[in-house]
Amino acid sequence: MAPDAAARRYSAVAILLHWASALGVLALIGMGLTMTHAGLSPMRLFPLYQWHKSVGITVLILTGLRLAWRLAHRPPPHPASMPTHERRAAGAAHGALYGLLIGLPLTGWAVVSLSPFNIPTVLYGLVPWPHLPLAPLLADPAAAEGLFKALHAYGAWFLTALLVLHVAAALRHHLILRDGVLWRMLPGRRLATLSEPLESTR
Repeated sequence: MAPDAAARRYSAVAILLHWASALGVLALIGMGLTMTHAGLSPMRLFPLYQWHKSVGITVLILTGLRLAWRLAHRPPPHPASMPTHERRAAGAAHGALYGLLIGLPLTGWAVVSLSPFNIPTVLYGLVPWPHLPLAPLLADPAAAEGLFKALHAYGAWFLTALLVLHVAAALRHHLILRDGVLWRMLPGRRLATLSEPLESTR
């Protein structure tokens, strides 16, 4: 791969964190829909909730690592042909995605911490995870639990909509604009090399 082309790609660490987060988020959405709409028995719901909590905390940690890496490593620039309003929209969408990837695990963690059932969280059945010490700080923990549940549920739908928009934008850049934006985040040198001619067609 040419040096100037490599400079327009995200780093290997950024790519790894991105796709690990993406897989985690897709798993969370699938588990969340199953838990709320599949009508499973409590015995089948319990392990699914534990997996949902485990993956959610993992996504929270991955998001923290992504933000730290992004602050220390400047991402590649947008294509020169990308209009200013599209750059601003992309920045706003990415900011909203990062906010949700932090806020949704935190609201879920708050719900678990305020639940009257006081069910412990054990990540992947191996690592005990503490509850947030919220109940002593709140006048009405039950009302707060309901609020966090609503925020978590509506936030999950908003995240799903943003993901659809994110994927649609990436496919537009790849298939219509052919400006190499999707190629910057694809893993593997071979995939990147195959996609590189897209940038030379403009």
